[in-house]
Amino acid sequence: MPAAPSAPVQPPPSSLKRPPAAERVYTHIKEAVLGRRYEGGTLLTEGDLADAVGVSRTPVREALLRLEVEGLIKLYPKKGALVLAVSAQEIKDVVETRLLVEEFAARRAVPASPQLIARLELLLEEQRQLAEVGDLAAVAVKDRCFHAEIVKNAGNEILSRLYDQLRDRQLRMGVAVMESHPGRIEANITEHGELLEAIRAGDAEGAALVVRRHVGRVRVLVRGEDR
Repeated sequence: MPAAPSAPVQPPPSSLKRPPAAERVYTHIKEAVLGRRYEGGTLLTEGDLADAVGVSRTPVREALLRLEVEGLIKLYPKKGALVLAVSAQEIKDVVETRLLVEEFAARRAVPASPQLIARLELLLEEQRQLAEVGDLAAVAVKDRCFHAEIVKNAGNEILSRLYDQLRDRQLRMGVAVMESHPGRIEANITEHGELLEAIRAGDAEGAALVVRRHVGRVRVLVRGEDR
């Protein structure tokens, strides 16, 4: 009888390639900043970061230089890196840009394809599930994915790339809002549902109006001016 085919040999865990050290440091710091584990005003030192990730100081310096270019930190020679707080001007700029892009995209989403509706329904349900377990960073990511799906559907590559550039700032602001205003988590989900229903109903102007209220609220909440 022919021999039974042997199972494919799996490489031992130790042989799996790890990301470069600088990339691991970069990911560690960026996720901590966006998730507000490193809040604005926190001073990070090369030594502490090297110990936290388990690397030497050289890749830490590489990662910090990259993050400074992205505007998340400010380097101070011989002192460390300061996590930059979100400024009032940055909030204003992000909200204005989001409104320009997202209102346009909401109108262009109508009439919506069955694929877009199904994707938005899935993202909304995933956001509900993450909210139930209290994972704010993951909720912020899913929140942004919901809006990004509508923008992507608009079919304008230049606007999509512009919107992608807002990602880090949106995530950071999103976590800040949910930490300061826990009730806003459920409100966001409700407003996403309203946006989905307007798109499903073919109401382009209604969808744009929901976006205007929903996104415009961010500026007030991030600045602590809830009213």
